[in-house]
Amino acid sequence: MPQAITLEQWNRTLLERQHLLERVDEDVVEVVDRIVGLQSQDPQAAFYGLACRVEGFDPADVDELLTERELVRITLQRGTVFLADGLDARWIRELMQPMLSSAVETNHGRRLVDVTSDEVTDHARDRLADGPLSAAALRASLAERWPDEPASDMAAVARLRLPVVQTPPRGLWKRSGGPTYALLDDWIGEGEPAVTGDEARRDLIRLYLRGFGPASVAAVQTWSGLTGLGPIMAAMEADWELVIYTGPGGETLYDLDGLPIIEGDVPAPIRCVAPYDNLIVANADRIRVADPDLYQALWTPNGQFPGFVLVDGRLAATWKPTKGGVALKELRDLTSDERAGVEREVDVVRAMIES
Repeated sequence: MPQAITLEQWNRTLLERQHLLERVDEDVVEVVDRIVGLQSQDPQAAFYGLACRVEGFDPADVDELLTERELVRITLQRGTVFLADGLDARWIRELMQPMLSSAVETNHGRRLVDVTSDEVTDHARDRLADGPLSAAALRASLAERWPDEPASDMAAVARLRLPVVQTPPRGLWKRSGGPTYALLDDWIGEGEPAVTGDEARRDLIRLYLRGFGPASVAAVQTWSGLTGLGPIMAAMEADWELVIYTGPGGETLYDLDGLPIIEGDVPAPIRCVAPYDNLIVANADRIRVADPDLYQALWTPNGQFPGFVLVDGRLAATWKPTKGGVALKELRDLTSDERAGVEREVDVVRAMIES
């Protein structure tokens, strides 16, 4: 019979694997790999996500890795932009491509009238072969070729059907401006995906559990945007690669065999987690760190999220960068000691903003 774990154990294990019980003095790429990238449609969010996990984090380290093309910003899981290791991005993007191509046909692709998605993709690929292309230039080129078609939808088709990265300076610390695109292989060098097909799905499952486990099948699928992973995870468990736990609500949870479960009474320091952090967003097992009513209070029609404040390992407040520093909003009443601890952690964020 599967071993049962408590909500507190589930919480602390997730925090430990996400480096939120103790900041680590490790290479930024190692941390990015271990948490399977950081959501980055807000170009600054990944910097905050690393600041709460890496001891002595310096945003210049990420800037250097982006300009040296070791890290990239690219559309991956769920059609969302991630900051990821370039080599991992290659195989993960190929794994995601059928999902992305299908999604674009039911959205932007259906708005095309006298041009096909294949034609749009081929034209964009030819233009990008000459070097990085701004979003405005890509739209203009497509509009010139097919003036009666919606340019923004054609550009979206191209972005989602081609493995393009957003090149610097967009994505650098405190830099702004519109995106400029380059084909992944042109940007980091040609190469083949490290894994493909079902083995790529298994690798993605392994990575997710290493960074977010134990987790339900629904959690892996919600985070990745893929479906049909249940039979693969069951087969991995039958092969003794995965183990099963029973969660506090009776959930069936999978984990990599041999990874420890952290005791529920281990202290959890206060942390200011990044906006859109997948610790909370796109997490079907969100109950580990957030009470449903508190999370629901954050929902907005445009899907934008503030930064999250964890107190004793759970969502308790939010934060936002402002011109004057950092704005805090309590989601539950904080004690005076908790508020003082939150302010100390906010100082880390404030120091980054003011640097």
